[in-house]
Amino acid sequence: MAEARQAVNFLPSLTSDRGEVELSGPVLQEIYLSGLRSWKRHFLRFWNDFLTGVFPATPLSWLFLFSAIQLAWFLQLDPSLGLMEKIKELLPDWGGQHHRLRGVLAAALFASCLWGALIFTLHVALRLLLSYHGWLFESHEAMSSPTKTWLALVRIFSGRHPVLFSYQRSLPRQPVPSVQDTVRKYLESVRPVLSDEDFDWTAVLAQEFLKLQASLLQWYLWLKSWWASNYVSDWWEEFVYLRSRNSLMVNSNYYMMDFLYVTPTPLQAARAGNAVHALLLYRHRLNRQEIPPNLLMGMRPLCSAQYEKIFNTTRVPGVQKDYIRHLQDSRHVAVFHQGRFFRVGTHSQNGLLSPRALEQQFQRILDDPSPACPHEEHLAALTAAPRGMWAQVRKSLKTRAAHALEAVEGAAFFVSLDAEPAGLTREDPAASLDAYAHALLAGRGHDRWFDKSFTLIVFSNGKLGLSLEHSWADCPITGHMWEFTLATECFQLGYSADGHCKGRPDPTLPQPQRLQWDLPEQIHSSISLALRGARTLSSNIDCHVFPFSHFGKSFIKRCHLSSDSFIQMALQLAHFRDRGHFCLTYESAMTRLYLEGRTETVRSCTREACNFVRAMEDKEKTDPQCLTLFRVAVEKHQALLKAAMCGQGVDRHLFALYIVSRFLHMQSPFLTQVHSEQWQLSTSQIPVQQMHLFDVHNYPDYVSSGGGFGPADDHGYGVSYIFMGDDMITFHISSKKSSTKTDSHRLGQHIEDALLDVASLFQAGRHLKRRFRGLGEEDSGHRHGFISSKTVDSKETTTSTTHNPFQ
Repeated sequence: MAEARQAVNFLPSLTSDRGEVELSGPVLQEIYLSGLRSWKRHFLRFWNDFLTGVFPATPLSWLFLFSAIQLAWFLQLDPSLGLMEKIKELLPDWGGQHHRLRGVLAAALFASCLWGALIFTLHVALRLLLSYHGWLFESHEAMSSPTKTWLALVRIFSGRHPVLFSYQRSLPRQPVPSVQDTVRKYLESVRPVLSDEDFDWTAVLAQEFLKLQASLLQWYLWLKSWWASNYVSDWWEEFVYLRSRNSLMVNSNYYMMDFLYVTPTPLQAARAGNAVHALLLYRHRLNRQEIPPNLLMGMRPLCSAQYEKIFNTTRVPGVQKDYIRHLQDSRHVAVFHQGRFFRVGTHSQNGLLSPRALEQQFQRILDDPSPACPHEEHLAALTAAPRGMWAQVRKSLKTRAAHALEAVEGAAFFVSLDAEPAGLTREDPAASLDAYAHALLAGRGHDRWFDKSFTLIVFSNGKLGLSLEHSWADCPITGHMWEFTLATECFQLGYSADGHCKGRPDPTLPQPQRLQWDLPEQIHSSISLALRGARTLSSNIDCHVFPFSHFGKSFIKRCHLSSDSFIQMALQLAHFRDRGHFCLTYESAMTRLYLEGRTETVRSCTREACNFVRAMEDKEKTDPQCLTLFRVAVEKHQALLKAAMCGQGVDRHLFALYIVSRFLHMQSPFLTQVHSEQWQLSTSQIPVQQMHLFDVHNYPDYVSSGGGFGPADDHGYGVSYIFMGDDMITFHISSKKSSTKTDSHRLGQHIEDALLDVASLFQAGRHLKRRFRGLGEEDSGHRHGFISSKTVDSKETTTSTTHNPFQ
């Protein structure tokens, strides 16, 4: 999502409070319980790791193999062909009475070795099977015989009941593409956006690169691909994210929204209690690997490595380079409210606190009248400052306020209880959604801890949202967690008739701990400077969110087209109408078909897409002619998308080649030019991965409205979209107010026009074509007609008494 801006801007034990401890019975009991929990946790992880390592076999398969060997031995058969006798000779001689024990041990050792060899063979066989990608380029209705055979073998070798990390040892490594193919594809991708003179010059640089430097750089990448788990992902994390010195806010973070039309309860503390409890339930399932692995199209496992750092993770600033700190466990969350920081425990001796108990703790914070200390209110603005500045200040902060800093950075995640409402309102639906997106992406610059893996934001009217740091994982991972959270807190946990979490409060719980910050004088000016910078950055971002309700995925499917390619071509048309020219377009695609794969770029602005756009703007072209060009453009985009998913894209290979050239101090004008390009249109689709958690037919309003990110270029746009059910698409658009070339609302109108114009090319969509293009009052009201189709008023959007499915 927000990675496009980073990609073009990258540069070549808890602290004790030292208080006295009374050695009393309850303290010893707590120490005992703490140790018991720790050993239990380690045992569960060891058992899960063991099960993952032997998958698709099971421990019972070893017992079966051992029993079969013992039975054969009893029947005077030797399946080991003499190996067990040699093993017995190597075992110590304990005397005649232990002769049978030596035989049993020899059989157990032989069974273990044979079992390990079989497991290794299964892993290798499955890895070879998963290296086949021909199925991705075929229609499900017309699979070839090789693909059907492959699918049957994958099902046989995949085993039963896999857990989250079961396939990690069987995933193939991401291949290094041919450098000649990469350069050819690159030149093809830039041809539509370069003049003849610029393209000829770029082609000359490319040929010089192929002749002089490519083979050496490629050799190093090939070597790394055999040695490392992934030839590009670790460098991508380090150089694109961790070495970036820019502010995380807007430049790197992204956001996820709540339900669009409903808010299950208007009580802020209740919503926070259920949401935090649901998130911690997800973490519990994650630790026990009870989350099933992601399967692309229901048959091809994806890499799950990014799930490891969802919780208990902080990006720690450094002067030259940040690093990601991940704890194995954390039993508290850090909470921010009205400029104050609190530490809220999430567990008691009986386990995870109930939602009602968590609501009680959050309500105590809301009711706490104590004011913020001087400069404490704006302290979090430092996490939105340039990384080098924040790293220097953090050294002083760690010396003077180590306990408070550790409570925040060591938390499971960060919670911000906002004092303002957010979400869709009937009075001004367009402005309210835009403000909602802006609050999630940037806030006020000092009310989010941008270093944490994610911040849960709970607004005063009960609306939710997430602000997410990008370096540790990509959007599909956090989207999976967010879908589980929304579904669990609404459909499983639910709320009582008065809007509170179900259950009873626990009066024995201690008060939330107010964190005390001893802020030295020398950092006061740094906080003020960081706050000014954060406010400037926040005020410059122009967010626009609009649900497109004229048609959705079901209509596109009836046209027998890819829904993502349909939207991408419409975006090309909309952007051309907005800016009057074509530009490099960044679309994020995942490479998790490979071990530790992350993303690849789909360059959506193709020659075929440009031909289609020109035809749409040519009044002499007929609809059938435009439709023919549209289908060609969609097919080209699909080919690029599938190639990117298979590791045959352009940008990650060129990025890795550039990093090698910098390590070798080798100047490459071609690679330098490649990485100086600006992405004026950065796009991403938010995937919906767990539709089984939502009943979109009976409760169509209970679907996440997706999220968004900042623009990749100061004069460009960031556009994300999500298919909400079958008949709605929600778009999130961002740009810079300081740019005279962009306007998020203007592009939004062009996107709506483009979608309707493209749909009118099809027989089924001709009734959707609007008969005028004006932006008068009637048309403007039509654009936001999605409000009229929903009962949006203060009663229904802020209470769950009558319409929520969990009552």
